[in-house]
Amino acid sequence: MTPTKDRLGRFGVWIMPMTLLHTPVDTQREQFARIERLGYGSVWTGEPPAASPASGREIFTQLALMLAATERLVAGAGVANIRMRDPQATHSGAATLAEAYPDRVILGLGGHGGERPLAELRAHLDAMDEAATRIQPDARYPRVLAALGPKAHRLAGERAGGVHPFLQPVEHTRAARDALGPGPLLIPHQAVVLDADAGRARGRIRALFHMGGRENHYTANYRRLGYGDADLGGEPSDRLVDAVVAWGDDAAIAARARGQLAAGADHVLLHPLVDDLTSAVDDLARLAPLLTGRSAAS
Repeated sequence: MTPTKDRLGRFGVWIMPMTLLHTPVDTQREQFARIERLGYGSVWTGEPPAASPASGREIFTQLALMLAATERLVAGAGVANIRMRDPQATHSGAATLAEAYPDRVILGLGGHGGERPLAELRAHLDAMDEAATRIQPDARYPRVLAALGPKAHRLAGERAGGVHPFLQPVEHTRAARDALGPGPLLIPHQAVVLDADAGRARGRIRALFHMGGRENHYTANYRRLGYGDADLGGEPSDRLVDAVVAWGDDAAIAARARGQLAAGADHVLLHPLVDDLTSAVDDLARLAPLLTGRSAAS
């Protein structure tokens, strides 16, 4: 894991699968290369639920596009949905990319729904490990889990190289680091809105919350962190919105990203909440002088 971890640096990028689905491949290549020039260490995307595959591209094909368009950037699956393929195919896809692009692939794994998500994830990991003894056994890659609660953190500590939590406040990062200890990777997603107008910024943020539904494993984790019905009963409260998504001017966004590092993150993934990939990278260019030390014109 160490060569990949060393390559990451402090800040990377997370892009919504739907955004990439509606971005022509040539534009994707241009913007991934631009992300690399701006000094970010990785680019990640997720995979939609099996019930709605039309909302994103197949994850390993998408990672291959990212890797081929860049020279050093790490490509991360945040996350590959374990219900989209059998475990042998999961390992084979990740191992093929890791063989072609050594130390540049991180496989995030998770699921959507289900009555026993951790049991399903554990079984998938078991079968992947068995497949790894037969299929490209020397093509190694770090894997991280979409872990939010204590049980998932324990599973990550036992069976993976770390965790990739999505849409969580800084206090969750601190709790995750305490649970994991100093060694495993902790790579949180950090949504950002570059807008100092509270009404506009919070409105855009609330649309992101609505994508997950009223009650799910995200809201269960917010309750575990101390947020209650006043925050979750109807519209997400200003308190919750402000804790989970960084909004404001460039300095405010950079301060939140550094706050994630101070709480124990190894690498923070910035997710600009805008409508298209080029606009997202424009926002990342604004932030680059404060986060990566690169010029916005890079």
